Amino acid sequence: MPELPEMQALAERLTTAYATRTLESFHLMQFSALKTFDPDPLSLRGQTLERVDRRAKYLLFCFGDRRLVVHLSQGGRIDFETPPKKTKPKGAVARLGFESDSAVLIKEFGTERKAAIWVLDHDDPGPLEGLGPEPFSDAFEELVLSSTDRRRIHTLLRDQRFVAGIGRGFSDDILHHARLSPFDSLATLDEAQRRHLVASVRKVLQEATERERERTGGLPAKMGDRFTIHNRHGQPCPRCGDTMNRISYESHEVTYCSTCQTGGRILADRRMSRLLK
Repeated sequence: MPELPEMQALAERLTTAYATRTLESFHLMQFSALKTFDPDPLSLRGQTLERVDRRAKYLLFCFGDRRLVVHLSQGGRIDFETPPKKTKPKGAVARLGFESDSAVLIKEFGTERKAAIWVLDHDDPGPLEGLGPEPFSDAFEELVLSSTDRRRIHTLLRDQRFVAGIGRGFSDDILHHARLSPFDSLATLDEAQRRHLVASVRKVLQEATERERERTGGLPAKMGDRFTIHNRHGQPCPRCGDTMNRISYESHEVTYCSTCQTGGRILADRRMSRLLK
């Protein structure tokens, strides 16, 4: 799933490419993706795109007093089309046609079909309501320094109500950078560890965002090796060289280095437990 770095850089590229252009057409090709009926999506036609913002993992297409909010979910992607295509590609969700013979195609790979679109009045938070602070905000730092939350930090970082924009991949990388176990909790960390966690969150995300800013166009199906350790279990740790481990869950895996993060302890893995029975 695209996370904060991919979405931030994509919002900037969309602003550069399409801001100040008038929306001439809105073609919805996956009707289940539209989560609102009022305002009418067709009411955006004829309006000028001011900019594209990002909040958490959402794109915000800002048109005057209204905005179109897009969540790409697990397999959502974006194509810049110049000129716009007439066909309906596999997985197409919606096409935004702009003046100067250009368009934005929202599409989705896989079978889940969870990409979503909202058309909202500017003061309507819609799906943004209840999101936690952004990782670079003072509010996030204050929350980490003061929280007594006893949940595992890996779970906490992925909770969009706690901090907005981080997913499974960068949670792995952040905890590796911070030398913290995925099973640690904020309640067990001292102030120095908490401050180091905040610094690691910001360093990992900032460096990833800078890499994403080197990309051109939309968001392709395959985005390359975005992560330092995520999905690299069985490979050497980039810091110490020892083989990295994983924790398998039904829907995802957590990668970590036992030498760097857990003092040599191998964390409980239900996948391995089943194999050993």
